[in-house]
Amino acid sequence: MSTPEPPESTPAAAPVSHAHPRFAEALAELGLQVEVRRFPDATRTAVEAAAAVGCELSEIVKSLVFTADGVPVLVLMDGSSRVDVELVRRELGARKVKRADADLVRETTGYAIGGVPPFGHATKTRVLADRRLLDHAVVWAAAGTPHTVFPLDPKTLIAHAGATVADVREPAK
Repeated sequence: MSTPEPPESTPAAAPVSHAHPRFAEALAELGLQVEVRRFPDATRTAVEAAAAVGCELSEIVKSLVFTADGVPVLVLMDGSSRVDVELVRRELGARKVKRADADLVRETTGYAIGGVPPFGHATKTRVLADRRLLDHAVVWAAAGTPHTVFPLDPKTLIAHAGATVADVREPAK
């Protein structure tokens, strides 16, 4: 009787990606190599992500979809702040800005709320990034699932998201 051959293993040079397949494809297209970290507990909210990563809440990037006069727009905001829709409205020159519902978020980005990354979306969408993200050397954003995040310097993240830097956060109370 012959001994079965051991199963083939993945070469060490090909890291396993925990990112959503669409996001992993976007990273490859952009030539970005980032460490995607997967957590057993959800990182769906900024608070959950900061606790899992062990970073400050403001180092988490929230990718939030709004509509400006009915057109989707993505706003990248630090995890400790809230978006000021009036500032977004002024920045875009829109008449009305409101938060998108879960269906529109998925239709626009291809991802569910809680896992929306800053780029690699199903559709081309205008993106605003709050200036406060630039206060950090590294920020953490969702990698396409509610259990995955990745680190990147904010300038690179904003550039790959095609974002316009703006002041769109609510003033601290």
